Amino acid sequence: MAPQTFTISDLAREFDLTTRAIRFYEDVGLLAPTRSGPGGRQRVYTPRDRARLLLTLRAKRLGLSLTEAKEILDMYDSPRDTVLQLQRFLGVLGAHRAQLESRQAELQANLDEVREQEKKTRATLAKALKAKAG
Repeated sequence: MAPQTFTISDLAREFDLTTRAIRFYEDVGLLAPTRSGPGGRQRVYTPRDRARLLLTLRAKRLGLSLTEAKEILDMYDSPRDTVLQLQRFLGVLGAHRAQLESRQAELQANLDEVREQEKKTRATLAKALKAKAG
């Protein structure tokens, strides 16, 4: 029985992506399909490529860059020590979490400032309406 393979259209449909996006992931080294057909024009993706695409999209949802995603995926392709791989992954995730927490703190400060300005503006408006009516 031949191993399961996927076309670029199969993956595009499954993951709701454009074929252009998948070709881009290939260009940055996240995917490495084999080629078939006349002149090697047709891309043939393996279950490994499909899994790498799934993990790439998960990394993007986590907010990791494609470079970070590739580095992490490539670590798992190498025969290196799993402990080192997991430590590196935790380091990337920790740095990213710190960035998100910093942005969250900035957004919270901005939100607090907007709320305070709304409160002051409502009070000023109430005074203006009272003065106008009286």
